[in-house]
Amino acid sequence: MSLFSHKRSRSSKAASMREASKLSTRLEGALKNPNFLATLLLAFVSLGFLLIVVKGWESPFPYRLGDRVTHGVISREKFMKVDPIATEQLKRERAGEVPFIFRSRPIPLSSLSAKLRSYLKDIDSARSYNELSPETQEAFELTLTANGTRLQARDSSLEVEFSTLKAGISSAGFSTGSPIEEIVSDFEAFVKPLATTGLLDPGELEQAGIASDSALVVIPEELTEIPPLDLLRERILSPRDVLLSEQLTNNGSLGKSWINFPNLQPLRTPLSRWLKTQRIYSLRYDGTLTQEYRNLAEESVEPQGRTYEAREVLIPAQTSIGEEELALLQAEFEHYEDNLPFSRHLFRAVTVYLMLCVLALLFGYYLRNERIKQLQKLSQVASYLTTVIIGLFLARVLSFDPWRAEVIPLLAVTMIVAIAFNQMLASLTAVLMSMILTMSTVQAIEHFATLVAVSLTAVILLSSVSSRSKLIKVGFWCGVTFFVVSRGLQILSHQAVTDVLMDVELIRFSLQGAGWCLVAGYLVAGSLPFIESSFGVVTDISLLEMSDISHPLLQQLVSRAPGTYNHSIAVATIGEAAADAIGANGLLLRVGAYFHDIGKMIKPDYFVENMSQNERSLHEKLNPAMSTLIIIGHVKDGVDLARQNHLPQAITDFIEQHHGTTLVEYFYREAEKLADLEHASEVEESAFRYPGPKPQTREAGVLMLADACESASRTLVEPTAKRIESLVEKLAMKRLLDGQFEECELTLTELNTIKDSLTKSLIAIYHGRVKYPDQKTA
Repeated sequence: MSLFSHKRSRSSKAASMREASKLSTRLEGALKNPNFLATLLLAFVSLGFLLIVVKGWESPFPYRLGDRVTHGVISREKFMKVDPIATEQLKRERAGEVPFIFRSRPIPLSSLSAKLRSYLKDIDSARSYNELSPETQEAFELTLTANGTRLQARDSSLEVEFSTLKAGISSAGFSTGSPIEEIVSDFEAFVKPLATTGLLDPGELEQAGIASDSALVVIPEELTEIPPLDLLRERILSPRDVLLSEQLTNNGSLGKSWINFPNLQPLRTPLSRWLKTQRIYSLRYDGTLTQEYRNLAEESVEPQGRTYEAREVLIPAQTSIGEEELALLQAEFEHYEDNLPFSRHLFRAVTVYLMLCVLALLFGYYLRNERIKQLQKLSQVASYLTTVIIGLFLARVLSFDPWRAEVIPLLAVTMIVAIAFNQMLASLTAVLMSMILTMSTVQAIEHFATLVAVSLTAVILLSSVSSRSKLIKVGFWCGVTFFVVSRGLQILSHQAVTDVLMDVELIRFSLQGAGWCLVAGYLVAGSLPFIESSFGVVTDISLLEMSDISHPLLQQLVSRAPGTYNHSIAVATIGEAAADAIGANGLLLRVGAYFHDIGKMIKPDYFVENMSQNERSLHEKLNPAMSTLIIIGHVKDGVDLARQNHLPQAITDFIEQHHGTTLVEYFYREAEKLADLEHASEVEESAFRYPGPKPQTREAGVLMLADACESASRTLVEPTAKRIESLVEKLAMKRLLDGQFEECELTLTELNTIKDSLTKSLIAIYHGRVKYPDQKTA
């Protein structure tokens, strides 16, 4: 017994070593495959993007409006819930306290004194008002013109005003003996304070919207280093301090200083008028700098709100989350996340990435075993991964309040994958997306179950897309599923059933989710042409549109090669029935058959179906090799025509694969006979074979056999049922032994079903007819 066990152990070890050796060989071969390495790199990059999409470095915020908190929520740390209204109000107040900033240019006092000296000399030298220059009259407002009407001085006539002004000039200058220079000297001292404060144009106050009681600050024009805001507050002025009209009043700084200049007292009124007419404005409002100071003032405001202590109850048990409760939970969540150390975020991100890698590994194992043809190319894999990542990104963004519409991208991606690939891949995609989406958002098993149920409903109903309305119907039934499942899970997860049944928020959530499902159906229906072109697939809708005989290519085929057209129609008829018999897409085969021989319209006369009964074949004058090139060329010509007319790739594949790599047997035999007669070297068979590829789908394999059987059946002199059955059997076995069905996954059972269907169809076409009494025997 022990010897037997020892032998069995040795045998088990040897088997394990063999399995390990096979696995090592496979892995080594895979690593040497550039396509595998590129796909692996693409997978790792996609997982990195997925980590960013789900924000794997931070915990998800699981609360939503209307959720019922069963056990209550307490704060994990001390934090403040900011009151945005109070904070914004304080910011506005602080910004309103910032004074308006004005830039000051130096007032040209020297040139102002020179002007005054010139005008005073003109007045002193004039003997009467009429001898004054117009400039002097306007400068001292001795005369004004408004709308063409002369306005005289307010208190007296012009001559009296002039005489008073002249007398005032003459009465000055007792110390220097020069009245004008004494006046000018005193005037310089009088206006010197203006150099410090500056003067502002009243119109600029109105333009900037500055009120009369606002605070102003004046800084030099050339100042580049802006002083702090606190220092500016020490220099605050009012508009009265920078307006000349206010300065010259009895309460103004200039008005109060007249008493200090006796020589200017007699000239107070005319000098005030003259000073106003000079418009020596030196202040410019700096709106940009003022706004910068206001922004700084707003930024200096600390957030206002209520502070919560650690382990303080935030939400009591059995409370439904409203807007205020949600904002409080959000504040606590953000505070806790912001205070976590970087190492915690990094550890979480690595953990999430490893979990995604495990899911990707399982998913990749499934894809490798299933060998989905639509994912054989790197571009197709990239399109699939991009669709999933974008769908998850949109779903996570839409999962928050008030939308809570994550089911739209999830359902849309599921439907797209079901249409573009297959139902099994769509089911697996829906489950994985629902899992990732739930774990990165609400983390509730009820939500995961609802999303999976809705997605699988869509997959089950999308075995085919026969009309756009079907997609909308799928959205509707998904909505029904969402409502029923979500309401059912709500009832099962709560003990108080009555409360759940009457909870308006829960009912609203279920109805809203059902509505989003219907929206997803409309979105996919509207974007169906884009989906088809992006993934290179054709739906039944497109196939039905292409099956219309008014298609330009089919119309050209009718006019140029009517025999080929009739042959194509016959192949489509018998091929569709055979495809339906094995569960393949009969509609796709029918449309592919319509177009499979369009290349023959380029040189229709070289094909027997387009020749009349007594017409001699053009191949009689050609070498067999040249004839073969012409016959084989119709495949390439057909592919070129298909691409020029933007036929879908699925239809182009039928054109390219319907002959596979079969032998052009007639001309090959003719070439062998010619070689025997000429004692030439042996004919190379590969030169007489179609370039392929072999049929890659079951539909293409059916079309190959239907095409061959329909063509050959036309050569039967008496197409009896036995002869047709024998012909179909012979052609099927020839192509089977030639390896033409190796890449299209047709089983022997399906091949027998196809043969039976083709035989029945051909017998029905060539069935015997009753001879009429007057019918002559041919």
